[in-house]
Amino acid sequence: MDQKYWLALLRAPGVGSRTCLRLLQRFSHPAAVFSAPRSELEACGLKEESLLWLRSPDWSAVESDLLWLEQPGNYLITLDDPDYPTLLREISDPPPVLFVHGDPERLQTPQLAMVGSRNPSFAGRQTAREFARFLARSGLTITSGLAIGIDAAAHEGALDAAGPGTTIAVAGTGLDRVYPGRHRELAHRIAGDGALVSEFPPGTAPRRENFPRRNRIISGLSLGTLVVEAAQRSGSLITARQALEQGREVFAIPGSIHNPLARGCNGLIRQGAKLVETGQDVLEELGALVGGLKDHMHTSPDTAPLQADDLDPDYRQFLDSMGFDPVAVDTLIERNGLTPDVVSSMLLLLELDGYVSSAPGGRYCRTGKN
Repeated sequence: MDQKYWLALLRAPGVGSRTCLRLLQRFSHPAAVFSAPRSELEACGLKEESLLWLRSPDWSAVESDLLWLEQPGNYLITLDDPDYPTLLREISDPPPVLFVHGDPERLQTPQLAMVGSRNPSFAGRQTAREFARFLARSGLTITSGLAIGIDAAAHEGALDAAGPGTTIAVAGTGLDRVYPGRHRELAHRIAGDGALVSEFPPGTAPRRENFPRRNRIISGLSLGTLVVEAAQRSGSLITARQALEQGREVFAIPGSIHNPLARGCNGLIRQGAKLVETGQDVLEELGALVGGLKDHMHTSPDTAPLQADDLDPDYRQFLDSMGFDPVAVDTLIERNGLTPDVVSSMLLLLELDGYVSSAPGGRYCRTGKN
């Protein structure tokens, strides 16, 4: 019975999380809102559309939500529930309800948000995966938004960790659908080991305005937010700003001044975000906030640079000549005094061995394996 009124209030037009909080502060419980005098509802700022709904809710829509909750692995956590995530409750506009598919207890674990570009570089994707794997093995739950790019790499790295931590995906849609569709299998893996979370009821389609709301939950659930790669105009920077507003730590991985995907992170660092180069840097900052995390040293194989000592000296020299920014083949020919055929052959072998990767514009860049 309690769930019925929470769900009906959630679906009321014009009643967002802040308005819902005002109503709950005044009436204590959603059921009381539906029987409250019109004058008291108007005093809470409700408009005619909302008032009409509260007098005659669409109970069939609520019934569909209740049917979804009857399916195995589906849960509803309300703001007055003792299982509601403590950190999320502290933000200025916590979602009144959370739909959960998977293990709801995962929401109580110490979490780190990881966000970044939807079109990352090869190195950025690899960095996100390695950081997530290391941090999940250390006991942190990796929380992200299931988007393509850095989000997906972070989820995958945490799932590969086989450690005490896991991963949570916060959706900008109802949990009866997966967005983007290509991540259906990834979402299934997350639900099996962690949890999918949304404030939106089943049936909610992906809409542009939903994703900033989703981002505040990602940062609100977490002790801190780590930005891996982000352009200057990026949804990841919105999440970082929300984390700061919520009083949470913000971390950023620096990048080349020539890489447009590094400008957002470099800008965050200029504004006071903590520069991190290894997963251990994150653990040292969060150590005072959460106990019981496994103590990894800087030499942990998950985040320590992999040396290419086994390379032939000529290949080692060639790799060093590339620097750390994307470089054109003609530039490598000039730097090394080699013929185009030799340079192409060396690049091919290094790419097959994972030391370099192709970049846009016919250029090449070094990976994290050197």
